Amino acid sequence: MIVVTGATGNVGRPLVEALAAVGEQVTAVSRRPGGTELPEGVRHHQADLADPGSLRPALDGADALFLLFAGELLTGERPVRELLETAGSAGVRRVVVLSSQAAETRPQAISHAPLRALEEAVRASGLDWTVLRPGGFGSNAFAWAESVRTRRTVAAPFGDVGLPVVDPADIAEVAAATLRGRGHAGRTYELTGPAPVSPRQQAQTIGDALGEPVRFTGLSREQARAELLRFMPEPVADGTLDILGEPTAAEQRVSPDVERVLGRPPRAFADWAMRNIAAFR
Repeated sequence: MIVVTGATGNVGRPLVEALAAVGEQVTAVSRRPGGTELPEGVRHHQADLADPGSLRPALDGADALFLLFAGELLTGERPVRELLETAGSAGVRRVVVLSSQAAETRPQAISHAPLRALEEAVRASGLDWTVLRPGGFGSNAFAWAESVRTRRTVAAPFGDVGLPVVDPADIAEVAAATLRGRGHAGRTYELTGPAPVSPRQQAQTIGDALGEPVRFTGLSREQARAELLRFMPEPVADGTLDILGEPTAAEQRVSPDVERVLGRPPRAFADWAMRNIAAFR
C-alpha cells in the first residue's frame, strides 16, 4: 500500500489518481475531512503532519510514503524525524519527498532552510528515499484566475523573466514512478518544464486557450511583495521574488529528469492552460 500526504493538492490529487488507475492500494491523507471525490477504492485518512501520531493509523500495512509538507513547513520547525521514525516503525520502507529546486539553487536562503532540513532528515532516516525538487509550478497561474475571468488581465512582476515552470501533473507522474518502480532509491530529481516561459508569455498562452486576448500588466517588486505577504511569511515572499526576478542560471535551466523518469518530454505550459482553462472563463 502507498500512503499519499497532501492528497487534495495540485500534486497529491493527480498522484492519487495515477496510482489508483494502475491498481495500487492507496491511502489519501489530508488535514480536512473528505474522501468523497477520491477514486473508487482509495481510502481517506484525516491527519496533521505536525502531529506524527495522527498519521500512524494510515501507515498500517503501507510500504511506501509520499511526503508533502506544503507551505506549513516554511512557517516553523516540524517534527520531521519523528514522523519518519513513525513511518519506519510501521513498516514503511520507501519514502518520496517533495522538496524544491531552491533547496539546491539557493543554499543560503532562509526561505528554503526548512526544506533543506527536511531533505537531510529523509536521507538520514534509514529508509529508501527519493527527493523530488520541482521548480515553479505552472498551477501558480491560478492566482490570476479571478482577474482573467473578470477583466481579462494578468498582473505580475518581472514580466519578461522566463522560468521553465513545471506541470504538477508531471510531478505527480514522476512521484508515482518513483513510488512504484526500482532504481530510484538515493536519487534526487530536478523537475522542470520543457522551456522557460515568462509571465507575459503565460498571459498570452491563457488568452490563446480562451480565444480572447489577455492583457499583461507589470507590477513593481514592492507591489508584488505586498500581495505575497497576504498569505506568505516575509522570508518566503522575499525568497520567491528573488527567484522570479533574478533567477540563477540553474533555475532557468531545463532539467532532463522528467524525461529520464517518464520516457517522454515534460508538458508545456500551454498544455496546463488548456486542461485548466475552465478556471479562467
